[in-house]
Amino acid sequence: MSVSKLRLNHFRNFKSRLLELPSGISVIVGPNASGKTNILEGLYLLSTGKSFRAKIEEEMVNYDSEVARAKGRLKSDGQAIDLEVVLTRGVLDIGKSVPEKVARKKLFVNGIAKRLIDFAGNFKITLFGPWDLDLVTESPSLRRRFLDSVLSQVDREYRRAVLSYERGLRQRNKLLFRIREESLSRGQLLFWDKLLIKNGDYLTRLRGEFIDFINESPPLDDQLFKVEYERSAISETRLEQYADEEVAAATTLVGPHRDDLIIKESGQGNKKRKVYRELARFGSRGEQRMSVLWLKLAELNFIEEKSGERPTLLLDDIFSELDHKHREVVMKISNKQQTIITTADPHFITGFKKVEKITLPG
Repeated sequence: MSVSKLRLNHFRNFKSRLLELPSGISVIVGPNASGKTNILEGLYLLSTGKSFRAKIEEEMVNYDSEVARAKGRLKSDGQAIDLEVVLTRGVLDIGKSVPEKVARKKLFVNGIAKRLIDFAGNFKITLFGPWDLDLVTESPSLRRRFLDSVLSQVDREYRRAVLSYERGLRQRNKLLFRIREESLSRGQLLFWDKLLIKNGDYLTRLRGEFIDFINESPPLDDQLFKVEYERSAISETRLEQYADEEVAAATTLVGPHRDDLIIKESGQGNKKRKVYRELARFGSRGEQRMSVLWLKLAELNFIEEKSGERPTLLLDDIFSELDHKHREVVMKISNKQQTIITTADPHFITGFKKVEKITLPG
């Protein structure tokens, strides 16, 4: 399904903004700080129920307001779905001596309140921004977040397993701290051990399937890439193996929260070559950028294969980060689904034949 309307109220720098979006290509043009990325953040919020940039969600609430709303209408084959996210700072001043405590986030599908597990996945997207170019070289947490953002859109059980695993991990780490500080019995870990093993196995299996799909993707410009999955398996044996170290560190040392991806390349046009080099250590910045583009193209195709829907492609000022040849690759892909592009320089998108242009004031 594609998004036909987006309304933002008291969201970031927007007091009130309604966007009409075609099913083809939209280009949002505006100077820096005009709110281009905020629009994509609103769309991402409607897809995942989360932000891709806010450290705490109340950052999305306009500084002059207590409540922010992002609302979108999805359309496909005559069907329509309304999605809405309401954000607060946790309290509302309604004129009483003490502000009233309220939920920090509420999610709605067609006006009916939903849990995150049932809200996410209705609107499928692939987001590509300049920060994604750090996927190869920066923290493993970025690469795990990449896996989770893709798999959570196409598998409800994965969404449930992620939420359950994260809650269980927090509780287990708290217990490990108390075992170290208060000499509690290790037997209290048994329930959380089983919960983490059950959900961790599911996360690991689906991550492996996605990585297999990525590695079957065609080369980009005859340049061969591959992803190696460094999984941190979780089992009773491994938890027992690290029992003393976990108590000393007061943290869980094995499990999918420790997974990583290693992205490698084997050289242009050399299909028989078996030696791959690690791009984070030995690749040029240009090669690293190409590998991320390769990953994003694989993400688009994976979501379509698993869900039967081509996701909306969100491109945040990415053309300024790519050379001419790879801008052409992205422009070609942009015609295959609804695509929403932001840019401060409209010259980067002159090659598109038909676009809907939206201009933001400075």
